[in-house]
Formats: sequence, C-alpha cells, structure tokens
Amino acid sequence: MRTELVTTLKRKATQLLSELGRHREPILITQHGTPSAYLVDVESYEKLQARIKLLEGIARGERAVDDGRTLSNKQAKAKMARWLK
Repeated sequence: MRTELVTTLKRKATQLLSELGRHREPILITQHGTPSAYLVDVESYEKLQARIKLLEGIARGERAVDDGRTLSNKQAKAKMARWLK
C-alpha cells in the first residue's frame, strides 16, 4: 500500500485521484508521521460496505442461533409464504 503525506494530498489531489482510479490501490494519508486517513476509490469503498453489511447479517444470525431464536423448517416456510403474498 502506498503512503503519502497530507501535504502531498493538498498539492497533488487531482493526480492522486487519477492514479487511485487507475490502480484501485488504497493510499494511506499521514499527518505528522501518524496515519490519518485512507483514500480509496468509490467502487472499492462500496464493495467494502456491502461486505461489512453481509458480515453483520451473518453475525446477527449467529447471535439469534446462540440465543435460541430459531424457527423450524415448517415455521420458516409459513412465514416466508406470508411475506411473498
């Protein structure tokens, strides 16, 4: 992963964005030697958000199973039939 100073971002924002669009590799922005932000292209960011949403759904499902909040196959089919009407 590439690292750039915040001052480079200020001076060469257009160039960095153009390179980001071509290479789709995140750029770590540092401020006073400390990581400050990641610069990522829109498509990669949106894919990452979709993955996070999916993983959160899986985690909610696992918690429901652990808590005993489950349905039998028959109950699930009946509930789905109501939703699909």
